[in-house]
Amino acid sequence: MNTSVNTPTNKIVFSVSVSLDGFFEGPGHDIDWHTVDEELHQHFNDYLRTMGAFVEGRVTYELMEEFWPTADQDPANEGPMAEFAGIWRGMPKYVYSRTLETVGPNATLLREVDPEQVRGLRDAASGDLVAGGAGLLETFRRLDLVDEYRVYVHPVLLGRGRPFFRDVDSRQGLRLLETRAFGNGVVLLRYATVRGD
Repeated sequence: MNTSVNTPTNKIVFSVSVSLDGFFEGPGHDIDWHTVDEELHQHFNDYLRTMGAFVEGRVTYELMEEFWPTADQDPANEGPMAEFAGIWRGMPKYVYSRTLETVGPNATLLREVDPEQVRGLRDAASGDLVAGGAGLLETFRRLDLVDEYRVYVHPVLLGRGRPFFRDVDSRQGLRLLETRAFGNGVVLLRYATVRGD
């Protein structure tokens, strides 16, 4: 029996940086503990440029949109940072927000997460959809829309903050796809969601 007809080519991938004790952000929403050097930034660029679109909630989108569209105009931002500015500008973006009135160029504003619409966006994209944001993860996970997790564990214990995985009320099996250690101590853990037949 050939089941490949029902298997989507593209995936919905959640990519996140967390502390060793599982926090997505520290107290006061701080993320200054992220350890991103040139090697890791280049890894992000090489991976993200293959995506079909970015999928984000309002907070993540506003943080990214505040800096990246013009980051390569600052001579202090060179190498992978300047390169990512071009990736950000050129990548289609889907932004989930009930409060934003407008979004920037190459972005589409969506009010509610409709599973069929999300799967349609995934299937029509030129590559995987990469999603970010703890709030959006909770919704996508509850609706069984996450195909893969890319968790970047940073070598720090925060002790408190906002956990990335919270309010998980059911067990979800995962299959390890890849591990990679970077020179700065960050470790990538890449998992596929295991679904029943």
